[in-house]
Amino acid sequence: MATRLGLSLPQGRQYSMGRDVPAVARAAEEIGYESLWVYERVLYPEPATQGLYGIEGLPWPDSYRSVPDPLITLTLAAAATERARLGTSVLVAPLHVPFQLARSLATLDAASGGRVVAGLGTGWSHDEYAAASVAPFEQRGKVLDELIDVCHAVWGPDPVSYEGALTKIAPSVVGPKPARPIPILLPANSPRASRRLVDRADGWMPVGMGAEKLAEQARALTELAAERGRKEPVQSVLRVNTRYTAKAYEGEGRSPFQGNVAQIIEDLAAHASVGAVEEILIELQGSTRDGEELKDLAAEVYEAARAAGV
Repeated sequence: MATRLGLSLPQGRQYSMGRDVPAVARAAEEIGYESLWVYERVLYPEPATQGLYGIEGLPWPDSYRSVPDPLITLTLAAAATERARLGTSVLVAPLHVPFQLARSLATLDAASGGRVVAGLGTGWSHDEYAAASVAPFEQRGKVLDELIDVCHAVWGPDPVSYEGALTKIAPSVVGPKPARPIPILLPANSPRASRRLVDRADGWMPVGMGAEKLAEQARALTELAAERGRKEPVQSVLRVNTRYTAKAYEGEGRSPFQGNVAQIIEDLAAHASVGAVEEILIELQGSTRDGEELKDLAAEVYEAARAAGV
């Protein structure tokens, strides 16, 4: 069975949100992509007080200067499509009030006919936490745990009730309900995060940084699931952040998914051959100048991937 392919939606400054998001979403579905994805950044500190991903000296990319709200972006895509799943990769969960986020996801799922996939993470930017979080950075894991609990409560049968550190829901009718159980996907970038994923989530969202590394991570997660008695399979969606160039990359030390379409497909095939993922999310929007160029590149990559057996 071919690996499912998804596409990131245009959220960069070079795009017209109202025009390009629906147009790219519609085109992607017609091309054959089975899912559409958004990410979250809420601000761009200037000057930077912290390096990208918390790594000292690593600059933030210009694409982070103005990122549209992820759920509004998905809503535009939902209205323009019929079948493609609508995923977040990822929402920085502690930047959201748990009850409100649970309701927003449920509403979008109900409106789209059961197409939402909730990829959640804890983030890394202290500036985003200072501006928007519901609790300090140091409590990010606890906030994510509570948010997952609140989602399950809100999405479950009425009357809904819950009492946690941030959220208190008196027995209430809370609707609309999702059209079906919304899958929750998490990263596994630390021992604690891996345990949370195995114990509490439906699936895993790794990032493509080499086929060997993916295989190693998958083995570790499989072993942990067995140790902790998990019986359900761990769904997986691999995110690949491409750095597309029209000409082949010829320098030393090419990073995975860096180069022209043929090189990107070569890396896709290598990662797909690991057998650890059912779906690959392809991030192309950072490499194109407008919506038309993104649609053309997305079509070229999809056709090449299928021709290569991905």
